[in-house]
Amino acid sequence: MSAVTAHPTSATDGPQPFSEDEDALVRALSRLMYALPRAIDADMVREQRLPFTEFLVLKHLSEAPDRRLRMSELATASEMSISGISRIVGRLESEGFVQRVRSEHDARGWNAVLTDAGLARLAQAWPTNLASVRRHFLDHLAGLDLKTLAAALHDVAT
Repeated sequence: MSAVTAHPTSATDGPQPFSEDEDALVRALSRLMYALPRAIDADMVREQRLPFTEFLVLKHLSEAPDRRLRMSELATASEMSISGISRIVGRLESEGFVQRVRSEHDARGWNAVLTDAGLARLAQAWPTNLASVRRHFLDHLAGLDLKTLAAALHDVAT
């Protein structure tokens, strides 16, 4: 039992300590948040020479209307800063996978647009991503109620 869980307090004294199962879950989640993206990224770079973050940007753009998103929307969808998404879009633009175009609605804004070459690159990388996510994540959840788990994780994220 960790030091955090070793000193129980009453409800009036403050937060209740974790049970053993809760503590194990919180620790596993902490490891998962760092290990899973690194493992998927390593597979994507090794097999596709496409970092996971770049794959996700291509994926978000492919799912957007007209394969186009404002840079700020793309940053939010990708869980990145504006400067981080600008660097990634710049790299993808240099490969011909994305174009930056001025917003039709706001002359100050920029959109990222997925090119046909970018869509083809995404399709090429997709099987590697699927296999990696299965191997590093989904295969470990066999027998669990995935619908309930997905709903719970969604609630936590929002």
